[in-house]
Amino acid sequence: MKTKTNDVTELSTEELVKQKKTLYGVAFGLGIVMVIACLILFYLVIKSKNYMVMFVIPVAMLSLLPSFMRLGQINAELKSRNPKK
Repeated sequence: MKTKTNDVTELSTEELVKQKKTLYGVAFGLGIVMVIACLILFYLVIKSKNYMVMFVIPVAMLSLLPSFMRLGQINAELKSRNPKK
């Protein structure tokens, strides 16, 4: 039985490239959805004059942080394997 691992050093280069493409697409798509949701929330905050809800916007953006950290790990590992590129 093959177990999933979070260590990028144990993955092959092809797996890393595939994971990078998938993660980039997911992060980009989710980022667009988050920006649109935050703009709608910002509009509703201004319209209702309930400014305390505005603190939700930066907290919501923090949910993208793990995917960008993983993408950074993958990029660093790919760069260490291919120093010429």
